[in-house]
Parts: sequence; structure tokens; C-alpha cells
Amino acid sequence: MQVLDWLEQRFADVLSVDELRFINEFKRLPRESQALLVRMVMRKGIHFRAGKLHYDEIGDIPGAAGPLLTLGWVDERMPLAVEELFELLLKGEILQTFGSVIDQPKGRKTDWLPALSEQFPQAQSFNDWCPWLDERLLSLTIMELCDRLRLMFFGNLYQDWSEFVLADLGIYTYEKVEFSAESRGLRSREDVDACVLLHAYQQQFEAGEALEEVAGRIKGLALDNPWLQRRRGKLLFQMGQHCERIADFAMALDLYRECAYPGARARLIRVLERSGEFELALDLAEQAEQAPESAAEHQQLHRVLPRLRRKLGGPPIKRAAPREMQRLDLQLPRVDPAVSVEFYVQAHLAEDSAPIHYVENSLINSLFGLLCWPAIFAPLPGAFFHPFQRGPVDLLSEDFQARRAELFQACLAELEDGRYRQTIRQRYAAKWGVQSPFVFWSVLSEELLEQALECLPAEHLKHWFNRLLLDIKANRAGMPDLIQFWPQQKTYRMIEVKGPGDRLQDNQLRWLEFCHEHQMPIAVCYVQWAEQDA
Repeated sequence: MQVLDWLEQRFADVLSVDELRFINEFKRLPRESQALLVRMVMRKGIHFRAGKLHYDEIGDIPGAAGPLLTLGWVDERMPLAVEELFELLLKGEILQTFGSVIDQPKGRKTDWLPALSEQFPQAQSFNDWCPWLDERLLSLTIMELCDRLRLMFFGNLYQDWSEFVLADLGIYTYEKVEFSAESRGLRSREDVDACVLLHAYQQQFEAGEALEEVAGRIKGLALDNPWLQRRRGKLLFQMGQHCERIADFAMALDLYRECAYPGARARLIRVLERSGEFELALDLAEQAEQAPESAAEHQQLHRVLPRLRRKLGGPPIKRAAPREMQRLDLQLPRVDPAVSVEFYVQAHLAEDSAPIHYVENSLINSLFGLLCWPAIFAPLPGAFFHPFQRGPVDLLSEDFQARRAELFQACLAELEDGRYRQTIRQRYAAKWGVQSPFVFWSVLSEELLEQALECLPAEHLKHWFNRLLLDIKANRAGMPDLIQFWPQQKTYRMIEVKGPGDRLQDNQLRWLEFCHEHQMPIAVCYVQWAEQDA
């Protein structure tokens, strides 16, 4: 009922006649019928054996199902293909139904299905398939309508109604955000229909339908909703990456040219080069060099521009020597292959006076998330659509920081006068366990938090946090694996760990360069496994 009240209040101008009728009729149903319908909608699929639907709040199944059958929301004579029937029957029941035509009764269910699909191509009701089985099958006829309501409530189709159960059980806790009238992702009926189509096109792409046809449908979709435009761009980007993997460069070029999703321009340059279109690639790369969209693109251009110029007959350009960085070389015995190389290094370097933690991306992100909590969860229009969000919808949008500039400025100002320590401690206690796109509660122990606040200079925190805000998607990953503290000296060291044959990734190189630029103590540890006596 909470969902329907929410939808009536916030989407009255978007709901269709059928959806409004459903909401009104649902409210008039007996409580047991409501409970039965909710249980069916929450479960996977649309077909349910009545014997599997026993719940205390429902009681008598035939009595609860009656009003739903009358409304046509549930059907007990829906035709089933043999493939659907197989999902509902146990092995013994399949043998009892088809035993006379199954050649190998000791085989597996999946072994029997191909032959039976050929012999029984016609769909029929559950009772016609299994007249000997004294059980009713209840099939939902309104799942498509319920999915549209779910889409309007969550703003997506990957979340489901189990969010209510998980929240009620306390498994997930979400920040309480005020919702304004403008805080909804789908602003019109056209938005709802377009979002349903985008989801269908993604499923068609993932199912392997012809790429040109699916891409044509996506590009033909008229959108004036920025949030949906970004989703379409992301889908085109994913399809372009797929075309690269299968070496369909012509299709990849077409997709990337239609796509404004972050990273598409860099991929377009790459595909032009792989296709031998060096002049076009160079022209685009030189345009990008004037205004790189991100540090990741700038890094790629630094590599690709000299290569393209050389391929077009230009003089060889000597690459700048990589910055020297502190290097640790360790040879360690590998007692248990299941233990990661980072834990071996952590155990080897740890001292009582110098504790070391395996934090990777968790520590800096968590400190940022706690200090900047009010800015991250600010109830701006278009940021929060429903009560089950772990962060704002526009978190990875280009204008995320700009829309909240004053709020972030106020949070980061606490680093100037030392208030940040108390703020982070208080917020750690007050918000413990609340879902956040930055805070790693499972890693951030009180001990780690206190050591970090004592040993990490505010100046370094400010540099890290500002870099995060420049490009959240790229910069919240790639941070060093380990951090070691010297609490007595109030100092620290970060350590990136590389096992045998491993090499630094692009985002790791960018973080290393950033740390060197700001004189932050960091080292790269290269590990070789010591041979052990037999």
C-alpha cells in the first residue's frame, strides 16, 4: 500500500487509466487477496502452484484468489508451453506426465526437454497437461503493469520489491532524504514509455539480436529527459565496446559517433586508429587535446598522439621518462596460494609501532563520504526518486559537483580549521551502516578511522577529496592497496602491491603521479615468490 500511495501522490499526472484503475481496485480488495497478489508479484516468474503459496497472512488460498480471478489479474487456465511446464514440475511429476514417451527415465530433466518440445509444440493449461495432479496453478496477467509501477517508483528495473523486506529487517538502512515535487526521474508518460523501451532494447542487445536493428531502434528513440539521454548513451557505449571485442569496427564507429557518454570520444579515436583511419583519428585527438574531458582521456591522448603522428610520417617524439617512485622489492614464501599477495605484504611489513591496513579504495572514499555527507545527500531536484537509494542518481554526471559546489565548499572548509576530525567521528557514529556510495562500513573500523585522522594531514585529504570531485567515476578507483601508519610520529605511507607478472594499470598510474605531485609518501612494492624446500 505504501508504494501505491507514493505513486498516487507523486505520479498522478503520469499514471495511465489502467494503472489508476489498478490502484483503486487493489485498495478495495480483501486483505488476504492483497497479500496473495503481493506475494506473487514479489516472487520470480508469473506462474505459481497454489501449494507453494502458503503464508500466514494469506490463509485460505482459494478464498484469497477468488477476487483476483474475478478481476482478471490472475488466471488459472493460462496456456503453458512445455518449457514453462518443466520449470514448475519436479522430476517425478515429469515422469508421471510424460513417462510413456521418455526414452531414458534415469536421465536429467534437461536431457528430456528438447525431444518433448518437438513432440508437444502446443501450449495448454496446467490442468490439461497434468490432469492427474490435484493442484491449481495461478498465473499473473498484470506483471507488465506491475513492472511499470515498479519502474516509476524506483526509476529503474533492476531494483525490486524485496527492498522493502530488506529495509524492514534492518539488513539495509538508507539515508532519509526530503523529496520535492521535482524529484522524480520519469516526468511524463512519454518518459515512462521511453524507459520501458530502453530496457527492452538492452535485453534485445544482451540476447544477441542483430546489432544494427537494435541500434536503429535506440537511435530512433526521441528523448528530452537528460537522465534518460544518459542511459541511452551508456547503452550505445556498451554496444560499441561489444563491437570492438568482435572486431566490427564499422559498427563501433557508428555507435560511438552517436554517443555522448563519457569515454566515447576516446574509444572513437582508438577505433579510428585500429581501422587505419589515422588522419581522422589524429584530427579528433588534437581536438580532444584542447579540452580533455577527464584525466583518463588526457592520459590516453598522451600515448596516442605521438603514435598517430609517427604513423602519418611525423618525426619520432621521445616520450618523457616516467617519474621515479619509491620501490620495494620483496621475496616472500607463499604458504597458501589462496591468500592474496596484498595480505602477504601486509603481514611482512606490519609492526606493533607501525600498523598496516589493506584498504585499497575504501579509506579515502570513506573519509570523503563522511565529511561530505550533507552535500552528497542534498535533496536536489532529480537526485533522489525513492527511499531506497544508496546515493544520488546524478552521482556520475558531469555536473554533479557543480550543482552542489557551495555545499562541498562548506564541507571541505572544515579541513582548514581542524573541525573535520570531530565531524567525521560524529558522522561515523550517527550514520553507521547507512548505505552510501562512498563509505565502506565493512572496512572502516574505529581503529582504522582514528589512525587515519591522526596520521593523514588535512592538506593531503583536501587534495584527495578535490581530485575525487573532478571525476568520481574514474578517481574513486585505482588507489594504493595498503596504508601504513606511524601513530607516534603522526605519519603514513601508501603502498601499491604488484605480484609476479602484474603491472600498474592506468588509473593506478594516475594516482601515483598525483601523489608524487603533491609530495604524498607512496611506494610500489613488487613481490616475487621465494622457492620453498620440498
